[in-house]
Amino acid sequence: MHHEPYTLGDVTLSKPCCEPVPHLQVRDLSLAYGAHTVLDRVSLDIYKGCITALIGPSGCGKTSFLSSLNRMLDLLPAARMEGTITLDGKDIYHREQDVLRLRQRVGMIFQRPNPFPLSIRRNLELPLREYGIRDRRLLQQKIETALHDVGLWDEVKDRLNTSALALSGGQQQRLCIARALVLEPEILLMDEPCSALDPIASGVVEALIQRLRGRYTVVIVTHNLAQARRVANYAAFFWMTAQVGTLIEFGQCARLFEQPSHPLTLAYVNGTQG
Repeated sequence: MHHEPYTLGDVTLSKPCCEPVPHLQVRDLSLAYGAHTVLDRVSLDIYKGCITALIGPSGCGKTSFLSSLNRMLDLLPAARMEGTITLDGKDIYHREQDVLRLRQRVGMIFQRPNPFPLSIRRNLELPLREYGIRDRRLLQQKIETALHDVGLWDEVKDRLNTSALALSGGQQQRLCIARALVLEPEILLMDEPCSALDPIASGVVEALIQRLRGRYTVVIVTHNLAQARRVANYAAFFWMTAQVGTLIEFGQCARLFEQPSHPLTLAYVNGTQG
């Protein structure tokens, strides 16, 4: 079915082939660090159960955008935000928002694997205990489930008490994903989760991300355009306009790559810009 592009503000969008359900809604988001504006008036919806890829050259604000979605920017005193971000219709920056609860619902996976310098078991126990889970049987059940979900259980079940730092890079990244999943989030934010891995480990993590579709809402920053095409349902293309990050185009991933509506998007996905 063919759909004509439509617009939201200055951004070119593609109508979806069905009616997806917005999980996160971003409206007129602008971000600055001190006097330096990094994002200007970004508006888009993140759809429930879908994978949304954020693409574009380095420095155009993709990671800052990602960090705004679970208030990681709160950790940077110089960061300033304008606009609104709602999760299931509720403003995540409202003064009554429980930030700890928000980060349980919206987990973050970073570019480089960052396991705690503790045992594999303790890496998964610590976040559970932080959220008040103490029962040993329940802890074990949740740990085992999370490790199964990332395909690690059979690889580590006999060495749960050994250091997580002894794992390979790919195993460490899957452990970090398990550490997020153990809290049973609704949304996973991933900042280039494969870029620090070798091609084989990257393929394993990419396959894992694809398996998460439908169970979780995933937002992934990636510079690997082939990866974005393989894993994502939707894509958002960011660009630097007058030295400020802006959203140029957003829509279904296949359409954005095959029939982009903006000439900058066409140039970027064809490799002639960026």
